[in-house]
Amino acid sequence: MFLNLLQASVEGQSQFLSNLTTSEAFLMVIAVGIAGMLVQLRLRSVVSKYSQVPMPTGITGAEIAEKMLRYNGVNDVVVTHTGGYLTDHYNPATKTVNLSDEVYHGRSITAAAIACHECGHALQHAKGYAPLKMRSALVPLVQFSSTAATWIIITGLIMTASSGSQTLCWIGIGLMCMSALFSIITLPVEYNASDRALKWLESSGLLFGEELEGAKISLRWAARTYLVAALSAIASILYYVALINGRNRD
Repeated sequence: MFLNLLQASVEGQSQFLSNLTTSEAFLMVIAVGIAGMLVQLRLRSVVSKYSQVPMPTGITGAEIAEKMLRYNGVNDVVVTHTGGYLTDHYNPATKTVNLSDEVYHGRSITAAAIACHECGHALQHAKGYAPLKMRSALVPLVQFSSTAATWIIITGLIMTASSGSQTLCWIGIGLMCMSALFSIITLPVEYNASDRALKWLESSGLLFGEELEGAKISLRWAARTYLVAALSAIASILYYVALINGRNRD
């Protein structure tokens, strides 16, 4: 019975892909793009709002990051600052929590939430969190595939017009799938880092009540940007698959 359901599911997905038109897939890409812009606008609004709410203890993002790392026994990670806006990230290669100037020097709810979120990634690294290890392993391949995939597909479509061979097109689709897989794996990595941050902020007593809720809202909207990125990657694949199938029908 399970095999029958699996076969029916695969056949249904194949039929969906074969019937999907280029215009329908393009509308998906546009819809996801609009959703992405709306999420980014909302994120900036939330970040701006809670950047005006001071931490009860008055400590900076850098100081709270140091506290979270040391409390959790992570002593080999350095907290430093980087330029730009919302450029905060954890680098597992150099074991550094890199905080933008507004977060590094900031004394707000937003600064605390973002700083602790990046420390959440450092804790994942220290504890061998599987999705983070998978994402890190995919980085070199994704750096190549994200750049090459579109050009390979376009070249393949040109070759299809002359030779009828779609091999290069499907190689490009395969590379795009690697980028989509990377985006999907990123979701549990980001959500888990936020969970670690919020649990520590609450258990440490640094945030509670409305301030803690503000941190939750900030990280919730930040996580949604990664969700949109994953949907965008999937929509792009569907668009190019529809484009290739359309050429095939022609």
